[in-house]
Formats: sequence, C-alpha cells, structure tokens
Amino acid sequence: MWIMKKWGSAALTAGLSITIAIPAISQAQESVTLYGVLDTGLLFTNKSFSSSGANAGKTFSLIDAGESPSRFGISGSEDLGHGVKAEFKLESGINVANGGFDSSNGNLFGRQAWIAVDGAYGKVTAGLQYSPFIFALFDSDARGFSTFGSGYVIYADAVAVTGVFTANAISYTTPNVGGLQASAMLALGGVAGDFQAGRHYSASIEYNGGAFMINAAIYSSNAGGTQTPVPSTIPFQGKTVGVGYKFQSLGLKASFTNYKVSGSVNNDVYSFGIDYFVRPTININAGVWLTSDRNKTKSHSILGAVGVEDYLSKRTSVYVQAGVVNNHGGMNTGLSATGALYSAPGTTIGVDVGIRHTF
Repeated sequence: MWIMKKWGSAALTAGLSITIAIPAISQAQESVTLYGVLDTGLLFTNKSFSSSGANAGKTFSLIDAGESPSRFGISGSEDLGHGVKAEFKLESGINVANGGFDSSNGNLFGRQAWIAVDGAYGKVTAGLQYSPFIFALFDSDARGFSTFGSGYVIYADAVAVTGVFTANAISYTTPNVGGLQASAMLALGGVAGDFQAGRHYSASIEYNGGAFMINAAIYSSNAGGTQTPVPSTIPFQGKTVGVGYKFQSLGLKASFTNYKVSGSVNNDVYSFGIDYFVRPTININAGVWLTSDRNKTKSHSILGAVGVEDYLSKRTSVYVQAGVVNNHGGMNTGLSATGALYSAPGTTIGVDVGIRHTF
C-alpha cells in the first residue's frame, strides 16, 4: 500500500524513492536510493507564547513541516553474500519556507548519518541515528507523530531533539521472530576522562502481530559531550508503554510516557487516539494527550487534535489539522513543533492546512 500512514516505525523513514543500480564488482549487488519529503502549511493560532509566558496575540504564518519534517536523503545497500548486507543512510532536514536547514540540528545530514551490517543474527548500526525510544513513541502515536497536535509536540516541548537525532551512537536490533523484536543503543559522549558525560542509552521491545501491537522503551541521557545547534544532550530519563489494535481500516492506539528532566519537569503523558481510512485515499485521525507534572501538581495540560488527509496521488497529499490545548499552572504545551511549540496559559486553538509531497 503506497499510502504514507503506515502501521509501524518503518514509516518514520519511508518515502517513494529513485533507485540507482550500481555495476556489480565480484558479483556484489549494490543500490543507492535518493528519497525525500517536502511539506509546508499555513498555521493559525488564536494565541501565541511570549518569553514572559503571557499571550502575545494571534499568529498566521507559512511554516515548514506542517504535518511531517521536510527532508531529503541518500540510502544504499550492498549484498555481501551469505545473507549479510552492508547499509548506509545520509539524511538532512530542509526548510521549504526559506530553503534553510530545519529539523536537522543545523547540520548537513544532521538527521541521520550511519552505516550498518544486517544479517540473520540482527543489525548493528553505527553513527547518527534515531533512538529505539523515539521509534516506540512513533508506533504508539495515533496521529503518526505529526508535527502538529501529537505526542511529537509534547516530546519536543520537554527535551527538544534529545533522543531523536542521537550522535556517536551504536545500536543492535534483533531479527524479527514471530512479530517480536528488540533494540538497544549506546551513544558515547567522547569526553576524555569522563565516560558518563554526554552518555545516552536506550532500549525497546515490541510485539507486532499485524492487528495487535504492544511495546515498551526506555531512554537515559547525561549532560555534556557533543553539542549541536539544537540541544540534543538534555539530561533526562524517559519510559513509555504503548498498545495498538487494528480493525481493518480502523486503528486504535494508547500510551503512557514519562519524561523526567534533571532539575526541571517530571511529566506523565497519557494518550489515546484513532486512525481511520474512510476511503482508501482519505485518512482521518484524532488523539488526546493529557500531561501532568509530578513536581508541580497544578501544572497540567490537555491537548486534542484531529487531522484529515487526502492522498491525491502516490506522491502528493493535502491535509487540514485542527487542535486545541488548555494549559494550567506552569505548563506551556503547544500545538505545533514548528511555529507554536509553546502556548500561553489558558486555551489556545489552532488550524494547520498544507500539502505534502514525497519523492
């Protein structure tokens, strides 16, 4: 099925692609793929967040990544024989609105840059990569971790991109055995004489039987180590448990996640949502996220959003998303990772209309 709303973490990096066959050397089979996503939208909110925490007024803007981050990348694989293959990926975020970097730590290929060996005994990956924790969150999010009105916004609000783009990392993913698969990752800070500075680790386990899915994951990071333009070494501990079930074209998902940031928040996030293809090319999804800070009981928020996407072709879709968030105490949950990551106290309403193209 060519529709981009897929049941599983493979959709996080999926896209239509151009594959180039490389001439074989010593019978090795190699291919290189160019792929990408371009996504832009118009965002309106009736309130906006100011540095003082007050309402700065209405916003209306053209934004990149209305539904998903815009990006392009190159991936490749080579058959080494005996069921083993070498793989690589280089991926950069781009800003469709102004042509600059976005969702990429300000670096060329700041989203992914890794090399891997994949075989019957699993896959070992080394380099800049997504963590098992982020894959688990994606799989249990009813709105596909949309950049508007989903668990992605709450994640970015709490820890920026820590755990999303994990540098200096090595990971191992087991083979898929009857729908059961596990993954573990260790990222090294690279600080001489201090192994713990900038150290990150993550692990996940998931059972996906097609109709039923259940997963769990953890993440832990220390301050220090390699710094990037967007903070990716925020010290925090994360844990999540998620479930999902599909009834033909209807999917249900729910999850619990905790973000414990050193010296800051200790947020519990409960979510529930649905995903429904009313027609093969028209998808409707909706979700609710309730966030509460254990350290400050008066700080809590509720975020609700709904999206409708019409797939005009295999490559192009148009969408409209609407959301509302209500913040109490010191909570500042936003509506969109781009343009409205934080919201003012009280109730904020927003709408996002855009177009998405894959290649």
